[in-house]
Amino acid sequence: MALRSVLKFKYCPCKVSVAELFRGSKAVTTPHLQPTRALHQRSSSSQGFGNSKRRTYLFYGVCGVLAAGGYVAAYMGLIKKLNVPPFVAAMHTRRRYRFNFISDVSEVASPAIVYLELRDTKRFNQITGQHVPISAGSGFLVKSDGLIVTNAHVILQKMSPKSNIKIVAKLHDGRVFDASVESVDREADLATIRIAARQLPTIKLGRSVGIMPGEWVLALGSPLALSNTVTCGVVSAYRKSEEIGLEKGKTVYIQTDASINNGNSGGPLMNVEGEAIGVNSMNIIPGISFATPIDEVRRFLKETTDEVRRLQMCREASEIRYLGGVMLNLTPAIVTELIRNDLNISPKIRFGVLMQRIVPNSPAEAGGLLPGDIVTHVNGKEVKSTADIYNALSEKSKLNLTVHRAERQLKIVVTPED
Repeated sequence: MALRSVLKFKYCPCKVSVAELFRGSKAVTTPHLQPTRALHQRSSSSQGFGNSKRRTYLFYGVCGVLAAGGYVAAYMGLIKKLNVPPFVAAMHTRRRYRFNFISDVSEVASPAIVYLELRDTKRFNQITGQHVPISAGSGFLVKSDGLIVTNAHVILQKMSPKSNIKIVAKLHDGRVFDASVESVDREADLATIRIAARQLPTIKLGRSVGIMPGEWVLALGSPLALSNTVTCGVVSAYRKSEEIGLEKGKTVYIQTDASINNGNSGGPLMNVEGEAIGVNSMNIIPGISFATPIDEVRRFLKETTDEVRRLQMCREASEIRYLGGVMLNLTPAIVTELIRNDLNISPKIRFGVLMQRIVPNSPAEAGGLLPGDIVTHVNGKEVKSTADIYNALSEKSKLNLTVHRAERQLKIVVTPED
């Protein structure tokens, strides 16, 4: 009776016996027992919520284990790739390594960079006993059988049949080879040379058509005889040949602010994918440099496969006599920029060719030319580009030059070597 009296009020206001409650009679399903049914529903829903929560925790746990496994696998692969102790490989997971694309591109391209040196075979260094170097430049391997691409002005002194100059190529691994000229295109300022070696690392040639201003680029080479030097910058613009003083050329050059110094000519201009998109050609002032687009290099390499065409280009280049100077075309815009940078140039000059460098013991030095001289006339004709100097060198006569040196105008006579 006591239990029955308790159940009367605790579960429902009506009189329900224990037997009726567990027998499932109609009284159990009456509206008076709705609180009991709601209690069971809440209990079931809470159990379902708990199961869902456990499944979520299980899912994230599995993902965490997989992520940790992938990280460990990548870490072990990095150790194997770098062949370094684990604590050294751990440093490469830092941001300075993960986001340093300059170092990545340099690591890929540096083994294929070649340091080129022109040496005078008639003169010897008294200390080393080797031939005296007279100029230097850069190049890069495009074929594993020893084919090297460079600028024509880097090796043009070698083209004379009576030249006493030889080309020496130094590879990234320290090996040194004598190089021979295969083909030259003076108008495009491109040349190929070859060394007697096989299974050499090469640089992948990209495309210069899709290059955008503002794109990151790297200039690799050997400026100032410092082999394998890397500088970086961005693509500034495209410049037609006539905009930089090359009236007869049809090339559209890549302008960049990557630093290119003496000796860097002939090295590759690389994109962040590790592909060569140009050949470093000329430097106007710091911040303004130009590179020959790689599509022009592809055209040149295709032409050199024709033996008749290749011999013709070499014959045309060999007809030029040796002067011994590195020249730069001047345009009104370039002259204005040089004057703005206080480079001691007369404001009266509007055209000409700047002598950037004079080779020691060359005809140019013997005639009295100095670095920084601006040649405006040769044999009475205006000099608008280096092509006018080369045309005069192809003639069998002396060069009567009108030279501007600072505020002075000089007359200099140079006798080129055959």
